[in-house]
Amino acid sequence: MTPSVELTAAAPGTFPHAVPVRAGQVPAQYTAAAEAAGFTGKAETICDVLGGARRELLLGVGDGAGTAVYEAAGAAAASHILGAPRLAIDLRSLSKQQAISCLTGAVLRAWRYEALFSKPPEDAPALSRIDAITDDPALAKSWARQHAVLQGVTFARDLVTEPSNTLTPDRFVARLERLAEAGVAVEILRGEALRQAGLTGLLAVGGGSAHPPALAVLRWKGEFDAPRLAFVGKGITFDTGGICIKPADDMWEMRADMAGAAACAGAMLALALRKSPAPAIAVLALAENATGAASYRPGDVLRHASGTTIEVVDTDAEGRLVLADALGWVLREKPAAIIDLATLTGSVVTALGHEMAGLFSNDGTLAAAVSAAGAAVGERLWQLPIDASHRDEIRSDIADLRHCSPKRMQPDACQAAAFLREFAGGVPWVHLDIAGVESRAEADERHAKGATGFGVRLLDRLVRDRYEDPRRA
Repeated sequence: MTPSVELTAAAPGTFPHAVPVRAGQVPAQYTAAAEAAGFTGKAETICDVLGGARRELLLGVGDGAGTAVYEAAGAAAASHILGAPRLAIDLRSLSKQQAISCLTGAVLRAWRYEALFSKPPEDAPALSRIDAITDDPALAKSWARQHAVLQGVTFARDLVTEPSNTLTPDRFVARLERLAEAGVAVEILRGEALRQAGLTGLLAVGGGSAHPPALAVLRWKGEFDAPRLAFVGKGITFDTGGICIKPADDMWEMRADMAGAAACAGAMLALALRKSPAPAIAVLALAENATGAASYRPGDVLRHASGTTIEVVDTDAEGRLVLADALGWVLREKPAAIIDLATLTGSVVTALGHEMAGLFSNDGTLAAAVSAAGAAVGERLWQLPIDASHRDEIRSDIADLRHCSPKRMQPDACQAAAFLREFAGGVPWVHLDIAGVESRAEADERHAKGATGFGVRLLDRLVRDRYEDPRRA
C-alpha cells in the first residue's frame, strides 16, 4: 500500500511537518536550529527540528534546479517518519512540478507490502496519509494525473512482491480485473488458442508446470485513431530453470521474474486511470518454468509462428522464448513501435549493477526517446550493442537459430537482444533488460526495500512526451 494524499490550505495538528528549503534560504523561525545542526539547505540534507509543538523537518533542495532533488527531498521526509501515521509537507514555496515531484518521492518511499502479514511487524511503516499544504488550486488536477501513474507503480510493485504460490499465471490474469474496471480491454489466450496462434515457446516453457501458461492482451483505446504503441512483458511467475535447474541459492528471488509483465500492466493501468488520449497495447507472456514429464529439453527445436525454427540450448533461458512469441503476436496489430521489458539476464547486472537497466534497439530515434523518458523519471538506462558477433553466436547447426549461446559468454544480454531482434519484424523496437533494477535489497532514504515498479513511470512518460499528440504518433 501507499499513503493517501490530501491537498489542503493548512494542516493542523501535532503530526510531523516537512518544509523544502533552498540553499542559503532557511526561514527565520528555523535559523537557530539550522545553525546548531549545520544545516544550510544543501541538496539531499535534512534537519530534524525538535522541541516545539510538533516535529519539523527541513528538507535541503540546494539551488532548486530540476525536479529530481524535490523527489529526493520528499522521499527523505517519508523515510524519516515512517513510524508516524501522518505527515504534512509544505509545498507553498514550490512550483507545480516541484510540488508534484516532492509528493511523488514521499509516496513511493512510503510504499510497503502488507497483504500476507497476520499482524504488522512492530517496526512496520505506519505512514498512511500525507497532507500537501498548497495555495495553488491548479495543483489538484496535476496531482490527479500523477496519482494515476503512482497507482500503476503500486500495482506493479504488489504483483512483483506476491509469492508464486498465490500468483500463478491464472491468478496473474485474475489481477488484471483491476485494469478491466479502469476501461482496459483484456483478452486472454490459453490452451488451444495458444496452439492455434503458434505460440510454441510459451507452450514449451509452461509445459512442465501444473499451472498452464497464458497470453494476456491489454488494449487501451485512447481518443484518436493511430497505430498503437506496444508494450511486451516477460511474465514468468516462477523460474526453476526447468531441466537446467537453477542453484538453490537465492532461487526464492525468482518470484520476481514477471517484473516486466507487471511493469507493462502497471503502465496500462496508469494510462487508463489518467485517460491518456494515446492508444496502446500490452502483451504479457505468462508462464511458470517448472519441471515435469512435459518439460521442454535442451536440444529441442521449436517452430515459431513466423516459421523460424529455434534450437533450445538452455531451459533456464526461457524468457527470450516467451518474449519471441509475444513479439511475433503483437506484430499482427501493426504497432507504431514496440518496447519489451524483461528480467532477462544476469550479465546485464554484472555490466550495470543495480542502478541502470540495459537498453537495446534497432532504431536510434526510439532508443533516444525511451532513454529521455527514463532520465526524466529517474529510471536510468544504458544502451548496449547488438553486434554482428552476437548474432553469429546464436547460429544453429540444426535450425534457423538457437536461443542462446552454449558458451555462456558474458555478452549473454547482447546475444539475447540479438535473438529478440529477429522477431521484432523491422518495427521500431527497444528491449529493456531490467534484471537488477526490478527490486532493491535494502531500503535507503530515497527507496523502499523490495519491488521498485521499474518501467511503469518510464513507459507512461514516453507515451506522454511522444505519443499523446496524434501528429507525432
